[in-house]
Amino acid sequence: MADFIRARSDEQKEQRLAEIKRATSELFEGHPYHEITLTTIADRLGWSRANLYKYTSTKEEIFLLLAQDQMDSYFDALMAAFPQGCGLDAPVIAEVWAGIANAHHLYFRIGDILLTIVETNVTIDRLIAFKGDYYKRHDALAVRLADLLHEDETRSAWTIEAVYTHAVGLVSSCANNPLVTQALEALGIERRNVDFRSEMRDFILMCLERR
Repeated sequence: MADFIRARSDEQKEQRLAEIKRATSELFEGHPYHEITLTTIADRLGWSRANLYKYTSTKEEIFLLLAQDQMDSYFDALMAAFPQGCGLDAPVIAEVWAGIANAHHLYFRIGDILLTIVETNVTIDRLIAFKGDYYKRHDALAVRLADLLHEDETRSAWTIEAVYTHAVGLVSSCANNPLVTQALEALGIERRNVDFRSEMRDFILMCLERR
């Protein structure tokens, strides 16, 4: 086991949290959520579980931090891609938005467990901070899209939420779940190959043109 040195400053604590999030993300790439525990995360880090407890008390806290990072990156990318007065038309917006969504698979994968598992197993203070950041970013993007598309903010907000919901469902169907694969093989059903980016582009364009 690697030597563990406890963080003595805020900067060092952020470095430790970054290591924890990276290890958890790597585990989530190849394992279903229920197989990931604080023990497997600690093992991945080469830490003891007691040392991991110095920074988090539940794995849901870690996944909320991962969701926060991915959410911030996703909204930042969208705001940068659609600057004020850029004059992009719906097909271009859909193409660019789909590319950004495609680069944020982890955000949507966590979304599949966010409402039902992660958000129900964290402290109210952590949840308030997360939700506050989400709505701040969501509302800013709604204003930007409304201006770009010449529509009201309520309509743009609906589009943002519809895209998120569709992406969460679609990315789950793209995941290679061995149990699902085994079940389909037993039934003699060939699994459809899903092109996440192109399907997201088509869905986003449909939402944008439904005005």
